[in-house]
Parts: sequence; structure tokens; C-alpha cells
Amino acid sequence: MFSDPDLLKFVFGRLTLEAIPYHEPILVATFLAVAIGGIALVGLITYYRFWGTLWRDWLTSVDHKKIGIMYVILALVMLLRGFADAIMMRLQQAMAFGGAEGYLPPHHYDQIFTAHGVIMIFFMAMPFVTGLMNFVVPLQIGARDVSFPFLNNFSFWMTTAGAIIIMMSLFVGEFARTGWLAYPPLSGADYSPGVGVDYYIWGLQVAGIGTTLSGINLIATIVKMRAPGMTMMKMPVFTWTSLCTNVLIVATFPVLTATLALLSLDRYVGTNFFTNDLGGNPMMYVNLIWIWGHPEVYILVLPAFGIFSEVVATFCGKRLFGYASMVYATVVITILSYIVWLHHFFTMGSGASVNAFFGITTMIISIPTGAKMFNWLFTMYRGRIRYEVPMLWTVGFMVTFVIGGMTGVLLAVPPADFVLHNSLFLIAHFHNVIIGGVVFGLMAGVVYWFPKAFGFRLDPFWGKMSFWFWLIGFYFAFMPLYVLGLMGVTRRVSQFDDPSLQIWFVIAAFGAFLIALGILSMLIQLVVSFIKREELRDRTGDPWDARTLEWSTSSPPPDYNFAFTPVVHDQDSWWDMKKRGHSRPLGGFKPIHMPKNTGTGVILGAASVVFAFAMVWYMWWLAGLSFLAMVAIAIGHTFNYDRDFYIPAEVVVETEGKRTEMLASEV
Repeated sequence: MFSDPDLLKFVFGRLTLEAIPYHEPILVATFLAVAIGGIALVGLITYYRFWGTLWRDWLTSVDHKKIGIMYVILALVMLLRGFADAIMMRLQQAMAFGGAEGYLPPHHYDQIFTAHGVIMIFFMAMPFVTGLMNFVVPLQIGARDVSFPFLNNFSFWMTTAGAIIIMMSLFVGEFARTGWLAYPPLSGADYSPGVGVDYYIWGLQVAGIGTTLSGINLIATIVKMRAPGMTMMKMPVFTWTSLCTNVLIVATFPVLTATLALLSLDRYVGTNFFTNDLGGNPMMYVNLIWIWGHPEVYILVLPAFGIFSEVVATFCGKRLFGYASMVYATVVITILSYIVWLHHFFTMGSGASVNAFFGITTMIISIPTGAKMFNWLFTMYRGRIRYEVPMLWTVGFMVTFVIGGMTGVLLAVPPADFVLHNSLFLIAHFHNVIIGGVVFGLMAGVVYWFPKAFGFRLDPFWGKMSFWFWLIGFYFAFMPLYVLGLMGVTRRVSQFDDPSLQIWFVIAAFGAFLIALGILSMLIQLVVSFIKREELRDRTGDPWDARTLEWSTSSPPPDYNFAFTPVVHDQDSWWDMKKRGHSRPLGGFKPIHMPKNTGTGVILGAASVVFAFAMVWYMWWLAGLSFLAMVAIAIGHTFNYDRDFYIPAEVVVETEGKRTEMLASEV
């Protein structure tokens, strides 16, 4: 028999009432705001009787288009959380001068800058990129869905489960205070005995499973499910960048998984992989985490490059300049991204020859990136440029990203990096390329493909407001950090003694406020566009007069995407089809095989959250039960059956001017 304390420890592990941060006013206010917002959302869904539709058509959907949209919604929600952390940091740094401590205690500030990095990279940028790839790639290659539709649903819910685990740390326990990459020995049990690093580990492990499986799925889709005639060198550039991105995901995310598994063993079992004694080596962790971490930067930015390529060609009314060189540059960047990881720790004693090698490779990787920039410029040259909102994001990117790239080449010089690597200069550079490259690209992609997803455009006025607030806000927020970094101000500091520095932090906080207005404008744009959707609906079905295959379907596309498989003759496949005369159905219907919606992914994601929570708080009985439940649910899913759709059975296909009739199954 257990005594009462033993029974409580068995049932709740190390979870106690003290784990609830009711003594932190900011967290209590945040909890109340989230609770009120959640109750209001549930009330609205109930009032409009949307629960059935939400479950049947969205949460359990295996349609790649709906899953892509849900990924983007998750990313926007996490953007709000991650940006709230950024605003809090900027306000703290603008206030904490001359003995004033500001409003954030140091332990809270450390959690905030760690959570900001983790959320923005793993749970904002990654789902955003994955969502756009999910939605667009099958449409661009003429596929009815991805190769493994259920796996797609499961991947989304594992990513969502990871985000929920990270968010739980806000209200039960604490988050890591280690920085977003959790270097040991700081992340070891001796220096971080609380639950913060455990939340970090399990949130990333669960989400990493979803990301890896999604990468496998999209590679299989691109390699095996392209429409007839679409050779590799006829694929749209966005599909090419998606392929390279997913190759990087499949090659690098297992490294992250293994690294965090070893860190878990150090914390849970007492091994010594990354300790300072008993044969451990913290530098091994740094190498492993950056072997994943630097390709991760290109996992984010390569799809953005693909988006800009589609946008420039569309809004300049020209074929993309230098298609082959653009593809080769993408592949070269993919390969080189594996051999530059050590530039993240030039100062950690690797030696002059190692530093020289990685410095040179880092400079070389700027060459294919620069080649892309010239391709976009030459596409614009003598083009009929229309400065629609996606094109504005593209031009803003070209200016901003070049600045970030030049500061990156500067940091690739080891002697310069010795001075600047732990300063705010590095923070400015990183945000310069991630905001100016990734975020601007994602915003352009959302506006560009929104009419394809929903059948109407986004309101251009609020889109332009959002763009200008983001662009101007970025320069106010991060140019001062370049100055502060050159003055020697280090990062991850919440209070400062020198009052002459304060004006720069005030300017940076003002820039963050402008970016907040940009995010607010984007939210207003979504609401206004929904209200005015009939006015914004383009009845031509091709609102941008684009060139790639996804625009050959209706907006939004049907569940099966294409009634018959298109035949591709040209890189600009839709443009070519319009010149040739598009294939049209003649009559009759034939069943095709389509997967059935399933709630298994939702249930597995929920079980993963329970398992991770139990592992964080040492509730071993609950961890065991939830793990067994996941195994049983996964086995049970194998008994699900698929459904049939009916599509036109006979089509006319025009090839090189000759009309032939054939069954849809033969196309």
C-alpha cells in the first residue's frame, strides 16, 4: 500500500500546485485572455452549428488542400504568440536602463527569448512553409492528392500537438531558459533541473515526427505523381524548391531527433553524452544541433525563393528568366547547406584551418543565391510589371534580403565573427534574412494563392497597408541592432547600464510596434476580404493570369483536383494549355479511388500531447498508458476503408494539334 505522499507522487509525479504560475501577473492575465478568447470561439462555433462541419470536413480531412490551409492557420496563431514575446522583449530592453529593472524578471525574460525563437522557427515558419507546399505542389504537378493522404493528416496533427505542448508550458510549469537551441551544459539536469527543457525536448520531438513524415510524403509525391509529360526540368520552380526543401528535411530532422534523444537520456537516465565529465562532450551537441540547424535555414528560405519565382513571372507577364540556372542554383544551395554549419561557432576553438574551410564554403553559398537574385531582376527587365500586393512583397524582399546577405558574408569571415558573433549584430542579420526572405515570401504566397484556395482575392488596400507597416517596421526594428552590435552590445541581456544605448532600443521597440500594425492589418484584411468576398471574386478563374498548372482547375479546386490527368508539354504548362485549347470532358462518369476522412490523426495527436505531458512531469503510469493507446490506435487505423468519387470518364486530349478520345484512366 502507498502512503498518501507516495500515492500522490506516483499519480502526479513532480506536478504540484506550485507549478501553476498564479503569482506572475502577466501570465495570469495571459491565461484569462486565452480562456476568454477560447470560450468566445467555442460559443461562436456552437451558435452557428459549425461543429459537425468542422469535424467532418476539416479536422478529419485527408484532402491536401484543407490540410495545407490548416497548417497556415496554425502558423498564423503561433505568429501572434511568438510576436507577443518579441514585443515583450523589446519593451523590456527599452525600459531597463540606469538601474531600472524593467517589468520582466530575469528568469521570465530568459523563458521569453527562448520561446520566441522556438515558436517562430518550429511552429510559425515551418507550418507556414509546409502548408503552402501541401496546398500548391499536388496542384502544380497535376496530382489528385499527395502520395499518402492519411500520413499527411497525421503529420499535421503531430505538428499541432508539438505546438500545444509548447503552449502548455506557459500555464503549467515553465519553459526552457537556454536559448532556442538549448546548448548543454546549460540544458543539462544540473543547470536546468526544472521542467522547462523537458517541455522543449518533447514539443520538438513530437513536432519533428510530423515534419519528417511530411517531408517523405512530399518527396514521394513530387517524384512519383507528376502528370504525364512533366519531366523534372518542366516542373514549376516552386515544386523544385519544395523538392529540395523536403530532401533537406528528411536528411536533417533525424539528426535533430537523435540529438534531442541523447539529451533526454542525459536528463532522464543520467548518461553523459553531453556533460563536462565522464567522457561527455558538450561540443558534440553543438556540432549535431547545427548540422540540423543550418540546413533548417534553407528549409525555410528555399520555398520562399520558389514563391518569388512564381510571383515575378506572373506579375511581369514573362517567362521566368534562366529557368535552368534557377534549378541548378537551388540544387547547389541544397548541397552546400550541409557543409557550412560550423560558421555558427567559429569562436569555440575548432582551429584556423577548420574555420577557414567553413568560412570559404559560407562565402561560396552566396554565389547561387546571388544568381537567383539576378534571374528575378532579368525577369523584371522590360516586363509589364504590375505592382499587385504579391509583387510588392517580392520587391521588398529583394532589397531587404540583399542587405541581410551582405552582412552574412561579413559574418562568414572568422576574425569579424570573433567580434560580432555574440552581439546584437548577429540578431539583426538573422532577422534580416528570415523576415526579409522567409516571412516576406510567405506573405506573398498567401496573397498569391488565396484566390485559388477560396475563390476570391484578398483586399488589396489592407494588403498594401500590411506590407508597408512590415517593411518600414522591419528597418526601424533591426537596423538599430546592427549599430548596437558594432558597439559591442551582447544579445540575451535584459538590463543595461549605459544610458546612451537606450535611444537605439527605443527605436527598435517603435519598429516592433509598426510590425504589430502590419500583423493587425493582415488580420483586418482577412476579415474585410471575407465580408467583401463577392466583390473580390474574380469570375475568370485565373485572377493573376498565372502560368503554372494549378490555375487550370476551378477556384477552389474540387476534392479530386483534376477530373482527368493533364498532359504537360511546356514549363509554363497552363500558359501552354490555353494556347493549345484545354482538354474538356465529353460525357459519362467513372469511379476513382479517393481516401476517406479519418479522426485517427486527431486522436493520435491528442495521445501524443498526453504522453509528452506525462514524460515532462514524470507520470510514468500515464506515459505508459498513452503510449500503448497510440500503438493500439495506429493498428486500428489499418482497418479503415476508402471511398469513391465519380469523375468524367471520357475526355478529349489535344496533343500537338491532334484530338484523341480516351478514358480518364488511360490519360
